Amino acid sequence: MNWQFQYTQAFYLLAILPFLVLLYILYRSWRNKNIRKIGDKRLVSLLIASHATKRSVLKFVLVLTAFAAGIITLANPRKPDESSADFRKGIDIVIALDVSNSMLATDIPPNRLARARSFITRLIDQVPNDRVGLVVFAGNAYVQMPLTFDRSAAKMYVATAGPQGVAAQGTSIGDALVKAEIAFGEETERFKSIILISDGETHDEAAVEKLQELAAKGIMINTLGLGSAEGATIIDPATGKPRTDASGQVVISKLNEAILQQLAAATNGIYLPLTSAESAVKQVLDQYRDIEKKALSDTSLFNYKTFYTWFALPMLLLLLIDLIITERKKRKV
Repeated sequence: MNWQFQYTQAFYLLAILPFLVLLYILYRSWRNKNIRKIGDKRLVSLLIASHATKRSVLKFVLVLTAFAAGIITLANPRKPDESSADFRKGIDIVIALDVSNSMLATDIPPNRLARARSFITRLIDQVPNDRVGLVVFAGNAYVQMPLTFDRSAAKMYVATAGPQGVAAQGTSIGDALVKAEIAFGEETERFKSIILISDGETHDEAAVEKLQELAAKGIMINTLGLGSAEGATIIDPATGKPRTDASGQVVISKLNEAILQQLAAATNGIYLPLTSAESAVKQVLDQYRDIEKKALSDTSLFNYKTFYTWFALPMLLLLLIDLIITERKKRKV
């Protein structure tokens, strides 16, 4: 694997170098102009005869080079030891989780969102060789977690996902699919799949358009539906009472299976009503069992060899040389 720098932001300091060069040029110009103002040219030459101009320039170059070496030292050049990496054969899965207010309905106890979290947590434990990402959506979608092998981080993000984390309410499945594709990140040969978990309370034309694009790219979408045909009220956590619409009528949230079934069917995925988290995990994993799995190294397990001393030592040496060199010429005896 190639060289890399741990702290690339340190290279922003390189922008200071041209500024320092400009300041030095301006200083030299100002100094020469003032020398000419003193008076007699021969007298001035005698007065500054002991000053070595070339040494002055050399000292500036040494300091400038030491400064550049110091920046590279700060960036910490390093090279990963590939023998320390854990190469895992698996697929990439992005979970798109509906966190709209309707997911707080209690027709699936304790509520739809809690059941969804239970499914995701169980799934994460069952796919140790797969990278998992998380997108949360309501009126808009957000990439909550990019693809990772870090199971602890994934579970933490899932546990905190909820309506409080999104600004706009609604069920924008189309935007969720867009963000899910973004979450896959760099192009790899690993098989990609989206698991969309929602009550489907929407008629989203954008979702249908994006569906065709994802199907053409071979991305499988498995969908899980939460809720019931009869529906349920949505309890407002702030008041403890059922939510009402603008006319004061109690809102009843119902599962809309049609759009979820359409998404799955168009991409050779499956649709499942999420009644049992354990059963749903088994059926989804059965979908992935025969898929070709590509190896990918888990870079979080890399050990790195650092080479900052290759630049730190020359930097110190250059500064030492700068201290030794004087701008005065040796007097001739």
